[in-house]
Amino acid sequence: MSIGRTSFNHNNSSVPSFRRGWVDEAVAAIEAEQCRTADTHLIRLIVPALAGIDIYLKDESTHPTGSLKHRLARSLFLYALCNGQIHEGTPVVEASSGSTAVSEAYFAQMIGVPFYAVMPRTTSAEKIAAIEHYGGKCHLIDDGRALYSEAAALATRLNGHYMDQFTFAERATDWRGNNNIVESIFTQLKGEPRPVPDWIVMGAGTGGTSATIGRYLRYRQFPTQLCIADVEHSAFFDCFRYQDRSRTCERPSLIEGVGRPRCEPSFVPTVVDRMMKIPDVATIAAMNVLSRRLRRPVGGSTGTNFLALCRLASEMCGAGQAGSLVTLICDSGERYRQTYYKPEWLKARDIDPTPYEAELILFLEAGHLPGFPIADVTNPLNARGAAGPR
Repeated sequence: MSIGRTSFNHNNSSVPSFRRGWVDEAVAAIEAEQCRTADTHLIRLIVPALAGIDIYLKDESTHPTGSLKHRLARSLFLYALCNGQIHEGTPVVEASSGSTAVSEAYFAQMIGVPFYAVMPRTTSAEKIAAIEHYGGKCHLIDDGRALYSEAAALATRLNGHYMDQFTFAERATDWRGNNNIVESIFTQLKGEPRPVPDWIVMGAGTGGTSATIGRYLRYRQFPTQLCIADVEHSAFFDCFRYQDRSRTCERPSLIEGVGRPRCEPSFVPTVVDRMMKIPDVATIAAMNVLSRRLRRPVGGSTGTNFLALCRLASEMCGAGQAGSLVTLICDSGERYRQTYYKPEWLKARDIDPTPYEAELILFLEAGHLPGFPIADVTNPLNARGAAGPR
C-alpha cells in the first residue's frame, strides 16, 4: 500500500508487528495530510439589521471528511501513535455516533490499520455509508448507554486500541497553538474591523474543542468569552449549572454530534464562561434559517451554535453594544437529508420549527428581539468584576 511518498508494508507477515520506522512513516503521512489541507474558511455573515455586530462562521464542513471532527481525529491518531498505542496493523476502535468515526476511518485507511466504529443503531445511513467508504466497519448496538463498554470490549477482543475520544479529546490537541482551531480563528480575524471577538460559541460533544478554545483564550490573555451551546437532552448543562460531574441524562440527544448522556472526561467546565440549553425545535429552526441565508444546508449542531449566537447578538443589540461573534459550521446538512430536513421525520417526532423560524427571521431582518425562552447560566468562578479585565 502506497500513499504519497510513504509505503506501508502492513500485509507483509515477515515484518515485525512493531517497527519504529512504521510509526515514523504513519506520523509523517498524517502531518503531510495537514500540510496539503488548506485552512477552513471564516465566513462573515452580513446582517444589515444588526449594525455594529459582526458575525463570523468558521466553516469546518470543508475538511476532507466534511466536519469539525477531522481535526479531532487527526489529533487522536497522532496522540496514540506518539504514545506507542498504535502499531503496524493495530485495529483501532472508537465509540462514535458518526462524524468522529467518519474522520477516524479516513486516517486509519491512510496509515493502513483496521478501523471499527461502535455506534447506536439509529445513526443516520449517510454516516454509516461514509464510514464504510473509508474502509471502516460499523458495529451497531441497540442500547446507546453501552457505547463505551462495548467499544472497550471490542478493542480487547481484537487486541486493538480503543481511541476513546471522550477521554482524550481535551489532551490530544495542543491548546497553546500549533494552528489549532482557535489560533486559526484569531489569525483569520486580524484584518477585520473588530479582530478580537466578544464571544466564541461552541457546542459540546466530547468537550475537547471547547477545552482547547477556553484554555487558549486564557493562555493568550484575550478578553473573549466562551459560550457553550448544549442541546435539549444532554448532561453537560446540568453539570455546569450545579458544578456536579455526576449528572446524567437518560434520553439520547436528537442532535447528532453534540450532547452526551454523561459529563464526559474531556469536558472542562472551568474554562467555560456561559452555557445555554437550546431546545431541539429551536436548533432545527436555526439550522433552517441559516441554511437559507448561506444558500446551502448545514447540520443540526450548527443550528444549536447559531441559535446561541443569535441570543448573544440580541443581548448586545438591546444594550447598544458593538462587537463581533464567532461560531462554527460543524458539518454539512447533506448528511441529514433523511432526518432534520425531512418533514415526515419531524412530524413523527412532533417537531414544528416554524414559529421559531419566524422569530429568528424577524430578528435577522428587522432587529426584533426573539421572545422564546432559553435556559442559560454563567460560570460564577469566571465572573468578571468591575476592576478585572474586560
